[in-house]
Amino acid sequence: MSWTDGYISELDYTAGYFSELSPLQTRWALTCRGIKTRDLTRPKYLELGFGQGVSFAVHSAVGAGEYWGNDFNPAQAASTLDMIAASGANAHVLDASFAELAKRDDLPEFDMIALHGIWSWISEENRGVIVDIIRRKLAPGGVVYISYNVTPGWSPMVPVRHMLQLHAARTGSEGAGVSARLEAALGFVEKLGDSGALYFKAHPQVLNRLKRFKAKPGKYAVHELMNEHWYPMPFSAIAEELEDAKLSHGANATLLEQIDGLNLSADGQALVSSITDVWLRETVRDFLANTQFRRDYFVRGPRKMPSLAQGEALRQFRVVLAEDPSTITLEVAGSRGTAKLQESVYAPLIEALASDGSRAKSLAELDAATPKLSFGQLVQAVTVLLGKGSACLVQSDADIEQARPRSRALNRHFMQISRSNSERNHLASPVSGAGVVASRVDQFFLSAHAEGKTRPSEWVDHAWKMLSSQGQRLTLEGKRIEPEEDNRRELTLQAEAFEKLRLPVLTRLEVV
Repeated sequence: MSWTDGYISELDYTAGYFSELSPLQTRWALTCRGIKTRDLTRPKYLELGFGQGVSFAVHSAVGAGEYWGNDFNPAQAASTLDMIAASGANAHVLDASFAELAKRDDLPEFDMIALHGIWSWISEENRGVIVDIIRRKLAPGGVVYISYNVTPGWSPMVPVRHMLQLHAARTGSEGAGVSARLEAALGFVEKLGDSGALYFKAHPQVLNRLKRFKAKPGKYAVHELMNEHWYPMPFSAIAEELEDAKLSHGANATLLEQIDGLNLSADGQALVSSITDVWLRETVRDFLANTQFRRDYFVRGPRKMPSLAQGEALRQFRVVLAEDPSTITLEVAGSRGTAKLQESVYAPLIEALASDGSRAKSLAELDAATPKLSFGQLVQAVTVLLGKGSACLVQSDADIEQARPRSRALNRHFMQISRSNSERNHLASPVSGAGVVASRVDQFFLSAHAEGKTRPSEWVDHAWKMLSSQGQRLTLEGKRIEPEEDNRRELTLQAEAFEKLRLPVLTRLEVV
């Protein structure tokens, strides 16, 4: 077996940012569920399999604590080291296999261990090694974040994924490259569907999912479908394996998925609430929502917080708007479709958040400012705003102060990369201790702003220079815009909107 252990190394992993790995969001999610854990304000933190390292670089730069990260791919570790060097973060970057990492004797005891996009794509042996690392290196009361493909949502794709791999192995050539082999296999399976295969008539959603794969960046589909190991599991199977490390389920890490009303029918909610066994309850929840991918926090020795202590802890969290109030829509997407939000609940909350120059406010302040809302309504509404990206949590003032220089340095590095790379769509915020969405064009405008160019017309000139010098163009509704004047017209619209709506928010979050 090679050092890749069956994992695709021909293409780098996608350069995404995942807020669920943020220790601050972890604290919020678990406190909302009344789960007491170790103190995660300044954690000893380990991320296993960090991929392109964007989340790790952001959190180690703007979060307080000691950060360790590992990815077996040396190229990905090297690019992550570049980001760490740019920010000056207190971080250790390793490129060991899981087995090699498990043998190290210099690892501290961790308060939080995170692994995103790893569990379902590695062998049973490597999953066992990860459980062993957690068992020996996670402190009592510590938290594990884990994401994974789950059944029943993935079940109809299991034989199709086998067909894709079979076609790529039996008809493709190694010289064609894994992307080309997958593209040919996807085309073949579509022909199979068009040929009247009864399987696709029984599972019509499968072909729609394949079309969505074809629309995504090629490297995403390759890493999802073409690794040697690929094991969607029911929740109970994951929970059973993690039980060997003394872990118990704490909370769903995706904030909007904590809101049953967005994801389950009324009858489904009643059924779930009647089940006390966690393994059965979460498995039933996945059937009700046809869940394909889960993100969860597990805890080593969770303790239930008394309601008084939970309320006091929640009131101490601070929140700030991450969007201009005028652009916040009173709707949100859940597994059952788009849901309308109650204006009587959200309008006063948004007004309170926007008051006094949109400064950060504690939940205690928001509770006092929204007397017609119960505290339970307030907590749920804040959770929804956080989940839909309209608000973000806020670190302590001391942690913000310490994070400022590292954040600015990392963002300069990110914006330098974005000159020629369209994948980096987040910047770091010392206020939130997390990443903030910033498109490539936004980053062009910010770069021009940092150079002292204060007018949108100057930002347009800067952005167009970056694009045109590389033969690149904007796209609109999926179509490439060719003429220079059309590109400039679209850039002007974006620059004017950026000046009015995005720049004040990014300034408030101290991204600039």
